[in-house]
Amino acid sequence: MTVIAENAEPLARRASKPVPNQTAVARIDWNWLGAVPYFAFTALFMILPIFYIFIGAFQTPEGSFTLQNILDLASPTLANSYWLSIRLSLASAAIGTVFGLALAYAVILGGMPTWMRHAFTTFSGVAANFAGVPLAFAFIATLGRLGLVTIILRDVFGINIYSGGFTLFSFWGLALTYLYFQLPLMLLVITPALEGLKTEWREAAEILGASRMQYWRMVGVPILAPSVLGCFLLLFANAFGTLATVIALTGSNFSVVPIVLFQQIRGNVLYNPNLGYALAFGMVVIMAVSNILYLMLRARAERWQK
Repeated sequence: MTVIAENAEPLARRASKPVPNQTAVARIDWNWLGAVPYFAFTALFMILPIFYIFIGAFQTPEGSFTLQNILDLASPTLANSYWLSIRLSLASAAIGTVFGLALAYAVILGGMPTWMRHAFTTFSGVAANFAGVPLAFAFIATLGRLGLVTIILRDVFGINIYSGGFTLFSFWGLALTYLYFQLPLMLLVITPALEGLKTEWREAAEILGASRMQYWRMVGVPILAPSVLGCFLLLFANAFGTLATVIALTGSNFSVVPIVLFQQIRGNVLYNPNLGYALAFGMVVIMAVSNILYLMLRARAERWQK
């Protein structure tokens, strides 16, 4: 019996030991497989096109290396298109930041009922992605020369907005159109920062004798400033890459950078694909700088609110 017990113990230990191949398979973490479609999509539609644009920006149509495409970006026509896009993006981003912050304050901190707050948030999620031809048509039907609001203001209130110089197909008309998706986007991205303002900070300021204005000037505004500036940069980047809305609203008469880029790559007259790649490369640089600054400001805001 003793011999059997001594032999059975090593056999039991050997049987309990996992097979090496089974151990290796068991140690593999398969959870990352869910992220494979995302990384594949990012590589195919973001990373690889950026490399393709970068290479094409420094090539001639024959494939040789050149810096002429980059130097041509300083020509008056292309420089003006960049400046027009930057001014339009800055204007819509600034207005969207100011009024979007006021709207977010009213929704989040203004004592609005919960059901109304959820309704605003849901609508903002839809409106922030509403652009292109449907948005242009909606504004033409509303504020065009024969739009509903234009006719009501003219026939009921005697106000002719077009006689005063306003036109939907101008710089400020485009900026106004951009606000339709800029304001909801501002509401969505600034909401976490407003919710991060702790009640204890306001109560401590009141205990120390600070007025409401002093609380916002010395506590609220410094804490929110990085988030607000980051949202401004995000709105700027969002407006800078808009193409479909501009084309649908003004045709190709408003020469922002995306339209000039489209003409260089697809146009019959202004056909220079490599110059188009250079234009796209300049846009990528501007967008990258804006997003990097936004991420830096967001990280700073998160440190403040911890």
